[in-house]
Amino acid sequence: MGMHSQSFKTLRHLDNLLNTRGEILNMVKVNDVEVPEGLYYTEDYSWVKIEGEKARVGITDYAQKQLRDIVYAELPSEGDTIKLKEPYGTVESVKAVSDLIAPLSGKIEQVNGEVSNSPELLNEDPYEKGWLLVISPDNLDELKSIMDHAKAVEWHKSL
Repeated sequence: MGMHSQSFKTLRHLDNLLNTRGEILNMVKVNDVEVPEGLYYTEDYSWVKIEGEKARVGITDYAQKQLRDIVYAELPSEGDTIKLKEPYGTVESVKAVSDLIAPLSGKIEQVNGEVSNSPELLNEDPYEKGWLLVISPDNLDELKSIMDHAKAVEWHKSL
């Protein structure tokens, strides 16, 4: 059982959340929002996980909580390219339609079809089952323009 506190302290707790690689993500909580270690984050509410030559991309826990019930996800196709800071798809909730903004530039290797079929995965498990794309990044130097975990924790505190 994870510790859930309403305090503004950053709580570290291992909930034994197994990700797609079978590793345990160290979950950090900021104001009741999950900000796992080992990922990069953007101010457009995306996360990036570097997996060797590839990068896995999704939306953050904060994003899904703001959107509430996600009912539709429009994603690009494998083989398409995405460009840093440009929209590549949309997620639609009962509340709003939001653009998905690319956290890196690159070629799309995989698209998570499960999310198109079951968009609620984005609410239930945004960091694991709810990933959106796997890309071959054009230039990993672009990571310098987005937040590492420590910066992301500070940023989430200000939201």
